Formats: sequence, structure tokens, C-alpha cells
Amino acid sequence: MGAYERMTVVVPDQMAAKIHAAVEAGEYASASEVVRDAMRLWSERREFREGELLALREAWDRGKASGVAGPLDMESIIMRAKGKKAAASGNG
Repeated sequence: MGAYERMTVVVPDQMAAKIHAAVEAGEYASASEVVRDAMRLWSERREFREGELLALREAWDRGKASGVAGPLDMESIIMRAKGKKAAASGNG
């Protein structure tokens, strides 16, 4: 691992109780381990969201570059969707 930086973190009593319970149950060796694990999960989730946002932006850009959309007939769209739903459920 790399260098460490000591930090003081204040958490609500309820979180502190969960941290202490995890350590007492033997799930973690220390409160620091719990926090490091939580930070790893937070970091992974953040990276995943960044990737999802990038994919969404790319899809948006592709859509914009594909040209102007034609007019939408909502009734036709709804009827097609109902037809597909009926066919999928065996009622069509």
C-alpha cells in the first residue's frame, strides 16, 4: 500500500456503534479497517458512476449527431407498445 495520512473523522453515534460492533464481532481488526473498507467501496461506486456518466454523455452526443428526429405520433407508439405487451403475455 502507500503512505498513510492520519485523519480525524467525526461520525454520528449510530455509525460509530456499527463500526464498533463490526470490530467486536471480529469482522475487522480495527475501526480504521472499517473506514478503509468503506472508503474503498465509496471510491469504486464513484468510479462506476463516472463511467456511467461518460457513457450517457457519449450516447447523448451520438444521438445529437444522428440528425433531427421526425415528428412523434404518441398514439401510434402507445398502440405498438400495447401490441408488444399483449404478444409477450400471450394475449395477442
